[in-house]
Amino acid sequence: MKRDRCKTEFRTLVTLGESTTAGGWSSTRDRCWANQLALAINAFQRTPVYLVNVGIGANVISTLSPSYANSGKPAALERLDKHVLAHEPDLLIISYGLNDARGGTPLDLFCDEMRDILRRVRNAIQPLILLLGPYYMNDFELGKPAFGHGSLEVFREYNDAIRQVAEQNDCLFVDLLEAYGGADWLVHHDGVHANDMGHRIVANRIFEVLASNCSGLALETRHLESQIPAWRDESTLRKDYGYDPVSARTK
Repeated sequence: MKRDRCKTEFRTLVTLGESTTAGGWSSTRDRCWANQLALAINAFQRTPVYLVNVGIGANVISTLSPSYANSGKPAALERLDKHVLAHEPDLLIISYGLNDARGGTPLDLFCDEMRDILRRVRNAIQPLILLLGPYYMNDFELGKPAFGHGSLEVFREYNDAIRQVAEQNDCLFVDLLEAYGGADWLVHHDGVHANDMGHRIVANRIFEVLASNCSGLALETRHLESQIPAWRDESTLRKDYGYDPVSARTK
């Protein structure tokens, strides 16, 4: 049988990540993927999830990242206590890889630091954790020289490595490169960040992974199933072609 990762509704969602997590470049806060995801969750939960978005632009995973000096500080490992653990989330989404890939962080180092994040979190709290692969982008010139080491090939290597870290550490994985499908029109004109449609795609894909792994999101839906009155009326459409819906129901 499929493993059920969470049988209760989510209380607190923390999104830890880089600039696209922070909202770049959605046109409004509400169109950021973190907010869109919270809205999707709340469309099905009885009690709204509380969102804490701690994305920071140009952020990297640790002080050991080669581009740390040019990054948006503090790094992920520096800010776990105040930005994650203090909120005691039961749902934690971690989105790193894009800046480290572009900043020349060796893949083995990145994975070691990600595993360190997971160890530190689970030593303190026990949230459901989702790891996101890198977002799709189409301009690898932006940010040179400090962040000029990326390419789609490098992103795919990071994507596969993050997937493996997720599988080895009992986390869910979200493949955003696959979700984007190479569509340039989901990327902001700066060539790096998601635009509004890109943010929606990210939120939708994360929600799909959550919904297919967490029965708690379906509690209210399943409760209502036995109480919802029939609302569809297809009789007019059937009569357009001379079909008698009354006699059909008796057969």
